Amino acid sequence: QVQLVESGGGWAQPGESLRLSCAASGFPFENIAMGWYRQAPGKGCELVARIFISGASKFDAESVKGRFGISRDNAKNTVYLQLNSLKPEDTAVYYCSAFGLRAGCRGQGTQVTVSS
Repeated sequence: QVQLVESGGGWAQPGESLRLSCAASGFPFENIAMGWYRQAPGKGCELVARIFISGASKFDAESVKGRFGISRDNAKNTVYLQLNSLKPEDTAVYYCSAFGLRAGCRGQGTQVTVSS
């Protein structure tokens, strides 16, 4: 079955960086578009970024453009989200998604907390 295991979250001060990882299994990773969602306290689920089979990417959340990066390693069945210049409003649980299989704010996620 589809398994997505997120890791790499934690606490960071404003301006710092974190890299999130998502280890995927149970499906042909190289043939599936992947992405990240997040849910901040008291807010809805937000699509942050997507990376397509080609390696092209799209940042759906305006607030992260220019600060976040997304990449994938098909050899490791892993997708990454690089979080740079973190802001307190980036505080959220971040969820990995495999589009067409499992998407949205589902599963364990990884908590990112940004505060001074």
